[in-house]
Amino acid sequence: MGVSMSAPEKGISVVTVDFPPVNALPVRGWFALAEAVRAAGRDPEVRCVVLAAEGRGFNAGVDIKEIQAAGQEALIGANQGCAEAFAAVYECETPVIAAVHGFCLGGGIGLAGNADAIVASDDASFGLPELDRGALGAATHLARLVPQHLMRALYYTSRTASAAELHAHGSVWRVVPRAQLRAAALELAREIAAKDGRLLRMAKAAINGIDPVDVRRSYRFEQGFTFEANLSGLADRVRDTFGKEGA
Repeated sequence: MGVSMSAPEKGISVVTVDFPPVNALPVRGWFALAEAVRAAGRDPEVRCVVLAAEGRGFNAGVDIKEIQAAGQEALIGANQGCAEAFAAVYECETPVIAAVHGFCLGGGIGLAGNADAIVASDDASFGLPELDRGALGAATHLARLVPQHLMRALYYTSRTASAAELHAHGSVWRVVPRAQLRAAALELAREIAAKDGRLLRMAKAAINGIDPVDVRRSYRFEQGFTFEANLSGLADRVRDTFGKEGA
């Protein structure tokens, strides 16, 4: 359980997240993920990183129960940890492929939205249920996956979009049966890793340099409203209904 790293092929590093039962990451998990991705990117032998997960889904966001139990300290830790993990994916020195299966919610959108490419299983769904959980954030990253008006509708309703829908919008590279997900992600990683390593790192830096949105700054701006909702007591009232029948 936790975050692990493996090197299945030359030039490829796989960072795997495993926090049962649903990969809702605790504070320590977000920071561990950030550290693993950055370490993989710093390795001069690595030319592509695959971000994957075990279990029922790719990522279910933050551990709401941890925040409910520890209060402000856990909220601050989760916000800082998410910011670092998302930034680690975006700023990784080499391209990052997100291999998404099952649900990709909340913080999962931050990870997938900041990845360089996404390969998804046909059962994958993407969404931000933040309004149902007393939080705000990651619209920055959802806007990298779907058009602006669809992003807003998904955000306000807490609905999800399927992997097939995202593929139609061009943000998912390939949709495959779940059993083939890891192989499909490695196939794309292998093609990328066949390029010159130094030139790949230059390409990543160049592409980030022309990005019209500063994703770290815009996400931190969004998080300010999460703090506002929390300080006003609004967030607690919404979170206290989370997971309860009839909520």
